[in-house]
Amino acid sequence: MEQTKTWRGSLLLLLTAMIWGAAFVAQSAGMDHIGPFTFNGLRMLLGALVLLPFLLVKRRRQAPGTRRQAPRAKRLLAGVLCGAALFAGSTLQQIGMTETTAGKAGFITAMYVVLVPLAGLALGHKQRALVWVSVALAAVGMYLLCAGGEAGVSRGDLLVFAGAVGFAVHILVIDHFSADVDGIELSCLQFFVSGVLGVVCMFLFEHPTLSGVADAWLPLAYAGVLSCGMGYTLQILGQRDVPPTVASLILCLESVFSVVFSWLLLHERLTVRELFGCALILAGILLAQLKGEAKPADDAEKTPQKQARESA
Repeated sequence: MEQTKTWRGSLLLLLTAMIWGAAFVAQSAGMDHIGPFTFNGLRMLLGALVLLPFLLVKRRRQAPGTRRQAPRAKRLLAGVLCGAALFAGSTLQQIGMTETTAGKAGFITAMYVVLVPLAGLALGHKQRALVWVSVALAAVGMYLLCAGGEAGVSRGDLLVFAGAVGFAVHILVIDHFSADVDGIELSCLQFFVSGVLGVVCMFLFEHPTLSGVADAWLPLAYAGVLSCGMGYTLQILGQRDVPPTVASLILCLESVFSVVFSWLLLHERLTVRELFGCALILAGILLAQLKGEAKPADDAEKTPQKQARESA
């Protein structure tokens, strides 16, 4: 029975990675009709609406006396900070995708897995030598992926990489608050905050039209309902029965699926050099995820995945 649950959880996480990988195609296709602020703002609000029923059902099933919550002010602060970081990362990524391919964007975005331990250095976290190997592999891989053409690294590649930095900050903020704030509530709040920021920028910097939004309804629905709402829910369900390290490795396949779906649906092609760069980035990502195997599993060293799994 335990083995069956592990396999089921692994399949749910694999489905999550597929959904997130295909979302890069949806993001690219959606901007044929609307701007990046419009796309991000609307899809984030859709994600919040999808998660809201799950949050209400979860609260109704919990007995009032057993519900442990942080003060409302702290929960709101967590939602605002996470939402702001998510807005920064997703906006830079979305704007960058106007000047690079969906497949490249998937692999460059996945660099956040390597950037997180680097950012941890600023917080005084010690890193093993294996982390530096993963950083070196990912850096060489990114050069091969992005600087293969005559024009060198494009502005879009740099913007997507800046977005990956934003996502790394987002993960660190979640790590800070995850022990005290319900995961679904935090996700719902961050989607709402990010969506509101996107809509404000939409009216300030873009000229959205109802016809443009209507033409982009399918990519918007996919990115909002499936990628934001359902993807997060499947991740929570899958991580209940799968060890955190294994779960992280499965979710890393998001970058591989981004290339596969961009090839199948957008007919994008990568050169042999670019594919080799993708392989090096993936190797660096996998090494960065494996670094925690030998660490003691005390409360001070729990990863966000462990905390989510224990609080579920």
